[in-house]
Amino acid sequence: MKDCKGDEGEMKNKKRRIGIAAGAAYALIMLSACGISDEFQMPVFEDGSVSGSAQAESYDTLSDVPEYSGEPYVEINDNQPDFTEEELTTVSYEEYSELDSLGRCGEAEACIGEDLMPTQERESISEVIPSGWENNEYDIVDGGYLYNRCHLIGYQLTGENANEENLITGTRYMNTEGMLPFEDMVAEYVHETEYHVMYRVTPVFEGDDLVASGVHMEAKSVEDDGAGISFNVYVYNVQPDITIDYSTGDNWETPQSDSPSDAEQAGMQESSAGESGANESDANESGADDEEQSYILNTNSHKFHKPDCPGVKDMKEKNRKEYTGAREELIEEGYEPCGRCRP
Repeated sequence: MKDCKGDEGEMKNKKRRIGIAAGAAYALIMLSACGISDEFQMPVFEDGSVSGSAQAESYDTLSDVPEYSGEPYVEINDNQPDFTEEELTTVSYEEYSELDSLGRCGEAEACIGEDLMPTQERESISEVIPSGWENNEYDIVDGGYLYNRCHLIGYQLTGENANEENLITGTRYMNTEGMLPFEDMVAEYVHETEYHVMYRVTPVFEGDDLVASGVHMEAKSVEDDGAGISFNVYVYNVQPDITIDYSTGDNWETPQSDSPSDAEQAGMQESSAGESGANESDANESGADDEEQSYILNTNSHKFHKPDCPGVKDMKEKNRKEYTGAREELIEEGYEPCGRCRP
């Protein structure tokens, strides 16, 4: 679906290693006393379902994630975060990627402990102008303005103020409905248990877009091996009833005639690749649809990919299927083209 800018280059070596983990005996007592599995629940969808339940939409990889369809986030990899054993630690630290040539943030990672959390009131962050910051005020947006300066790692977790490597242009909807419930859940867990949580957030940009189409959030509690906190989600950077040009950050209220439903209005994600994508679509419709081609199908997400698509190597074997035939027939069977390789 999308490229993670955070995968480019090496992380800036800015680790802060502070503090020692709580003792194992104390950790076990705290886990039992707090009733972790009951207290720290995944955020609830508008329809009442809970992320992590059978009702939540889950996709193998970021490449399989569809366009926004009404909920602020979806799960990735059955909601299991992708931290290796070597990455798990009980020593608090935080690290951020340097801005790229377009001024965009990359991956941010931390081991959240109480020693990292803020002890003072938050300072102003208004001097930071993240990439794509073309802010406008709307009556239909909660709080008025479309964009927030969104922390990749929330202020309540590491106390970072005006750190340009930790602030992106994000919609009010993504900030409050998508990211904030997960941030608050982690903060509450750490405060209550004094445990540590591995935490990683990666902004996802398409091509040279200045505004991220979403963020990839992962977290896992360390001392209890994920029993208290464990999630892997993609949060959409959209705003209901507002259209965003992700290549520049420009935005406008979506005309009712342009979109028959609220979900489709909010899901309109224009990017710098839009024009070329339209040309490719025209070419496909003019004849390529009828030609036999080889594709790789994901039978779980109902996406089809080019054989050399980067998302194919991450696909679970049980969901992978080779196909040779007409593109049009796949679409008639309910499959959608991958937004990353655009087959």
